[in-house]
Amino acid sequence: MTHPLSMSRRTMLQNALLGAAAFGVPAILAGCSNPADQGAPGAGGTAARGTVSIGSNASDEVPKKSLQTVLQAFTQADVKINTVDHNTFQENINRYLQGAPDDVFTWFAGYRMRFFAEQGLATDISDVWQEIGADYTPAFKQAATGSDGKQYFVPFTYYPWAVFYRKSVWEEKGYEVPETLDEFTALAGRMKSDGLIPIAFADKDGWPAMGTFDIVNLRVNGYDFHISLMAGKESWTDPRVRQVFDTWRGLLEHHQPGANGRTWQEAAQSLQQKKTGMYLLGMFVAQQFPGSDLDDLDFFAFPSINPQFGQESVEAPIDGYMISAKAKNVDGAKQLLKHLASAASQDVATKLDPGTLAASSKADTSGYSALQKRGAELVSQATHISQFLDRDTRPDFASTVMIPALQRFIGEPDDIDALLKDIEAQKANIFR
Repeated sequence: MTHPLSMSRRTMLQNALLGAAAFGVPAILAGCSNPADQGAPGAGGTAARGTVSIGSNASDEVPKKSLQTVLQAFTQADVKINTVDHNTFQENINRYLQGAPDDVFTWFAGYRMRFFAEQGLATDISDVWQEIGADYTPAFKQAATGSDGKQYFVPFTYYPWAVFYRKSVWEEKGYEVPETLDEFTALAGRMKSDGLIPIAFADKDGWPAMGTFDIVNLRVNGYDFHISLMAGKESWTDPRVRQVFDTWRGLLEHHQPGANGRTWQEAAQSLQQKKTGMYLLGMFVAQQFPGSDLDDLDFFAFPSINPQFGQESVEAPIDGYMISAKAKNVDGAKQLLKHLASAASQDVATKLDPGTLAASSKADTSGYSALQKRGAELVSQATHISQFLDRDTRPDFASTVMIPALQRFIGEPDDIDALLKDIEAQKANIFR
């Protein structure tokens, strides 16, 4: 099959979360790690080049087990995994990298990867790419490349964002996939009449609502405007941005109430329990669908709003690994990145975590679940691929401005003008 990210015109962007040793305490990562994570020796037992430490934000059960299993096959060194809560990892990445970071750390492609590379906080791994480059499409290499033309990131997995639902519920109720916003709104009203909460929703962790903003902006104003806005080149008081929030406000009545106090896992469980009708989230939502429930999970691309842009854009964040500038075992870390870049490693990961897709073009997709095959097809058909708000913009803007702004909007959706003025004022101070 054609690899989903084979088109070089698709701009890949970036980021997000890592975490931890921070709060000014150099050893915080190790201190927060789970004792069970500490030893992940390779199959050979004895380390060839000492120990490689890896700071991981894979704190949820499924991705955590996936990483541990992948690393068991690494034989060139012993591996010490320091797992930190995903959000803690994200919010403290700057101090972590400036303090006493691990050799390798989990991170995201694109803008934020480039940001840390520019700050001198990441190690150039262009030599690693000389060996692994043939396993990736040009688009993935672009997503791993810094502003200086050097590579700093190894893509591991990716996943599309879409609207997920349970096939059995939709078949029972006779629901059909909406292609336009009007059809989507009408469907939500029908679900409400049927006793379902139409749209599962959560934003306790601050980032999930970014996905809703992104897709509505992509549908209303298109990819180019969205990326320009993320880069600080557009005004948040622009009428086009106001239209995004007006459109979103019109949908909020169909969203699960109390979102600012709910985690994405809890929202996903409401879909799994057939209490809600659909959920806009990344494909990692599959982590909350055990056993046969996973076969009942399906999705559709968010409906068209502006016919000019249709459904041409898909959000598909790329997760992977980097080496910190302060790594103690650089040679061992580079060997580990080669291992993670291998199709065999990514095949293991995507089998254990059904909400992900392999970044390697040599990965074996024949074992993909129906959901994974649909995900790969969705991305392959996209004209434009965005990464996610907190990966497509500056980390300080995403964390200190957009998280509280979107939570404020969810709580006070009628105060749009004041909200956008506040965002623009803060943006002007950050993007100088």
